[in-house]
Amino acid sequence: MSEPAIRIKDLTKDFRIGVRGVKLRAVDNLSLDIYDNQIFGLLGPNGCGKSTTMKIVLGLLEPTRGECSIYGVGSHSVKSRVNVGFLPEAPYFYKFLSGRELVRYYARICGVAKSEINDRTEEVLKLVSMENAAHRRVGTYSKGMLQRIGIAQALVHDPKLVVLDEPTAGVDPIGSHAIAELIVALKERGKTVMLCSHLLAQVEGVCDRVAIMSRGKLVLEGGVDELLEKEDERSLIVGDYNPEAQKEIEAVLEKYGAQLRKVEAPRISLDRLFLQHTDGSAIGSGQDVSDKEGKQ
Repeated sequence: MSEPAIRIKDLTKDFRIGVRGVKLRAVDNLSLDIYDNQIFGLLGPNGCGKSTTMKIVLGLLEPTRGECSIYGVGSHSVKSRVNVGFLPEAPYFYKFLSGRELVRYYARICGVAKSEINDRTEEVLKLVSMENAAHRRVGTYSKGMLQRIGIAQALVHDPKLVVLDEPTAGVDPIGSHAIAELIVALKERGKTVMLCSHLLAQVEGVCDRVAIMSRGKLVLEGGVDELLEKEDERSLIVGDYNPEAQKEIEAVLEKYGAQLRKVEAPRISLDRLFLQHTDGSAIGSGQDVSDKEGKQ
């Protein structure tokens, strides 16, 4: 198997809080691989460690222990971020710039050749359906428009990996649907997308694989279809169904002229799976770690 887009191995991150310097464990021995050309959802309640994990992957924080790499290059290296586009949860953009000027600005920061900046800018503006509003100042944009222009700046240097933190936060249903379609389109263009979101129904509709974190630990990871199927049950989808056959349906399907068209595993919702593996007491909390561990 090829090198993962993101490899996280034995990752632990502790923060010291308060006057006494008590350790708060934000991420606890996390190992995770995200492979190329996947849409991967990283899920968890507030305070579970997913944002900390994302910041370590992007080289914005140093881990206490463990390591992260992007396409085989350690996250501590600036080179690891050459092929990464990032949209933070609450981006701040210069409001006096137009959308087009903003994207051009980030193209220059990301090292796009001068001869390609115009073409790349217009290409990503069209991709996120912002070409008709690109002349307007960013300060006049709605929340949905800000998220779309934010995705445009994350894509202008044509990265292989796109990291999106809550890309639909505060966006209305129509805008959320448009962003979900855009994420799927990125995969069709060969991109790998790492997505953090609390909108579980949306994640279920766009992601290939998901991981659920709780209290800094990885509690579940796998393909969406695989995780949501109930292994010990099957549904029978019957054509021309006769209610009289319900009690002895397996024995009498043929007798009543019904057709067994499909056998499938019934699914639970991603929302229910999420709640089964997290709990309300985990929200906004971390795991205190004795200073003894750090002194060993």
